Amino acid sequence: MSADDLPASWRPALEPELATPPMRRLGGFLAAEEAAGKRIFPPRGQRLAALQLTPLETVRVVILGQDPYHGAGQAHGLAFSVPRGVRIPPSLVNIDKELATDLGIARADHGNLEAWARQGVLLLNTTLTVEEARAGAHAGAGWEGFTDAVVAAVAASRDPAVFILWGSHAQGKAARVAGLGAEGPHLVIRSPHPSPLSAHRGFFGSRPFSRANEFLTAHGRGAIDWRR
Repeated sequence: MSADDLPASWRPALEPELATPPMRRLGGFLAAEEAAGKRIFPPRGQRLAALQLTPLETVRVVILGQDPYHGAGQAHGLAFSVPRGVRIPPSLVNIDKELATDLGIARADHGNLEAWARQGVLLLNTTLTVEEARAGAHAGAGWEGFTDAVVAAVAASRDPAVFILWGSHAQGKAARVAGLGAEGPHLVIRSPHPSPLSAHRGFFGSRPFSRANEFLTAHGRGAIDWRR
C-alpha cells in the first residue's frame, strides 16, 4: 500500500504510518500470501473502503470490530457489512436484533451498510484483511498500527464523536481514544462482540444506537439514520 491508496482526507494523518517497519512487513506478507495462492479478503481495491466512503472530517461514529468476514464474497471493506445479495451473517443478524429492540427499526432485507458509512459512520475492523476460511489469520501481521492511527486521527478531532467498541479486540483500541486517561469530548461505548458466541453476554440490551444518537444530538452533530 502506498500513500496514493489513501483517500485525500486521511492522507496527512495516515501517511507517516505507511513508512513504519510493521506496514512495510505487512505489504510483503500480503504479497507472499497471494503469491502462494491463498485467497485474501477483501480483494485488492476494497481494503480501504471504510476510509473511502467516510472522509475523516465527516466521521461522527466509529464502529470497531475485529477482522473481515472470511467467506467468499462477503467482505467488501466495511466492518460487519456484506454486499447486497449476500446472505446476512450471524453477527449482523444480531446487530439487527439489537437495532430493532433499541430503535424499533425493522430488519433490512440486505446486509450492505454503505448507507451508514455515507452518514459518517466509520465501519472499521482492527485488522483489515483475512485469509479465506481462517478467522483471525492476519491478526498481528501489521494492520494494528495502521488502525491505531485511524482511531487516533478521529480522536484528535475537536468534534465530538462516538466510538462503539464491540469485542475485546476493539476494546483494545480504547487507549487510542482516551489518550492520557480522559476520553475528552468523545463518547466510548463498550460491549461484547455481536457474534452468536458472545452477544448474550452483554451486547443485547446495550442500546448503542440510541445512545450514540442522544450524544450526537446533544452535541449538535445530528442523529444517524440507522435504517438501510
